[in-house]
Amino acid sequence: MTKNTPAYSLQSLALLLPYFRRYGLRLAGGVAALLAVDFLQLWTPRIIKRAVDELGQGTATGPGLLRYAALVLLLAAGIAVCRFVWRYLILGFSRFLERDLRDLLLSHLLTLDRIFFQRHTAGELMALTTNDLAAVQLASGMGLIALVDAVVMTLAALAFMAYIHPLLTLIAVAPMPVLVISTRMLSARMHNRFKKVQEQFEKLTEFARSTLSTIGLIKAYTQEGPQTELFGRMGEDYIRNNLKLAMVQGILSPFSGLIANCCLLLVLFFGGRLTIQGIISVGDFVAFVSYLFMLTWPMMALGWVANLFQRGATSLGRLERILREKPVLEDRPEAATAPAVAGHITLRHLSFRYPGQTSPALDDISLEIKPGILGVVGRSGSGKTTLCHILTRLYPVADNMFLLDGRDVNGLSLAAVRGAIAYVPQDILLFSETIQFNIAMGRANAAMAEIEEAARAAAIHHEIMSLPEGYQTRVGERGVKLSGGQRQRIALARALLLGRPIIIIDDGLSAVDMETEQAIIRSMASCLQGRTCIVVSHRVAPLADAGEILVMEQGRIAARGNHDFLFANNDFYAKIYTHQASARGNKG
Repeated sequence: MTKNTPAYSLQSLALLLPYFRRYGLRLAGGVAALLAVDFLQLWTPRIIKRAVDELGQGTATGPGLLRYAALVLLLAAGIAVCRFVWRYLILGFSRFLERDLRDLLLSHLLTLDRIFFQRHTAGELMALTTNDLAAVQLASGMGLIALVDAVVMTLAALAFMAYIHPLLTLIAVAPMPVLVISTRMLSARMHNRFKKVQEQFEKLTEFARSTLSTIGLIKAYTQEGPQTELFGRMGEDYIRNNLKLAMVQGILSPFSGLIANCCLLLVLFFGGRLTIQGIISVGDFVAFVSYLFMLTWPMMALGWVANLFQRGATSLGRLERILREKPVLEDRPEAATAPAVAGHITLRHLSFRYPGQTSPALDDISLEIKPGILGVVGRSGSGKTTLCHILTRLYPVADNMFLLDGRDVNGLSLAAVRGAIAYVPQDILLFSETIQFNIAMGRANAAMAEIEEAARAAAIHHEIMSLPEGYQTRVGERGVKLSGGQRQRIALARALLLGRPIIIIDDGLSAVDMETEQAIIRSMASCLQGRTCIVVSHRVAPLADAGEILVMEQGRIAARGNHDFLFANNDFYAKIYTHQASARGNKG
């Protein structure tokens, strides 16, 4: 372990304190039931001692032995009831804790921005919500039970043993310091090796996820064999790391048993001599051995408990590390939550550089965007998508560089700004649900007539109605049952249904033909009266009817104006338009 490990563990454990307080009564009841079980177990050898002593002295009677048997049965019944209670309460607490931590993790992840998700893979986050949370649950449930039980049983058994014969008790526990020292040494290795196991599990999860999500591409390039081979190698690494962890566990548990048996051997030798000499009675010897057996379980469980807590502490540290992440974009205390938005956007000398990049993605952009359709064209990497990301508040900007209706966006809440914008990105994401669900995702209470109207504006209604189940057709994972153009138009209908004052389409119609794209833009012009619509496209012709068009180059606005002006004054625009118009004519 590193020097910072203890402090780091305490910092991680602080994450659990609110939940221990929230479920304090449940835990108290569970611990009380657990202590009752321990007390009843500790009392059983006392009854057996009396019965054995009476048998040895020849004073035992049938009714007396029957009374002892009834007491043992009564204690067993009490143990069974109390054991059920502590299992229900404490193991239930661990499940509630797991649920609450999962909810906390997901809600926190939803607050983080793109920069975080560029640094962490989906596989890593999936591992946190599965393996790591399970490890914390086990440590907080069975681990907590075993720890309390072991401490109480150890102290109580030692007290009863010392009451019978103090010196024999010291002899019996003489090997225990060796177990304590070895457990501490092995626990440090267990922590590091379990951390490697979890990291390898992240890689396996991410690889499986990416393979399934790109299965079409893998089959198209006949990469089934290489993918299987690579997954197999990763699985071998995972097994190898698990075996290294199992090696530590395999040493710790048997070693605990060895120490326990050494204690028993000492008791049999020295305790047997004391019994022969008459210093302790046969009943005392039987009770002492019974208490030693009770003490043996905590000794043998020490390795298991250490394993559970090391796994739990490692996983809790990983969770705590994610929960300490802060979004780059956060609302200021004075941020307005519900501004009236008319769709007037102002950019003043806007510049932006991605983290870790030296050259700016956007460089000194000044622009007024008023209600109407604004087209944006440019080469790949010219800054079109970055501009869309800035406008949708996915990245931070300096004060007074981006104004919405004359108000600095840094003085508005993120929810207020994003709630005024409907965004259709390049990468279309659909849920494995019905078409109706996907269109109405942002407005779950939208009427069917409104959904159909949005679909008509996106030129997808008739194609939806031609499907066997119409709007109730399930689209499959990421919309796999639909064509690229259909997915894009459903996403566009989803944005139009929101009815927000600003709509941004970032090359979101690239999969439809040029004529359809142009028809959709013209259709939107009629239903977006008084609203601002920004359309990014790699095709120029569909933007010919836009009120203004921007030509971007190397993060700057190289030219701006309507179609006729740009065709006459900008070589890039004229060349692209001529080439695309010629290609369309030849195709026709």
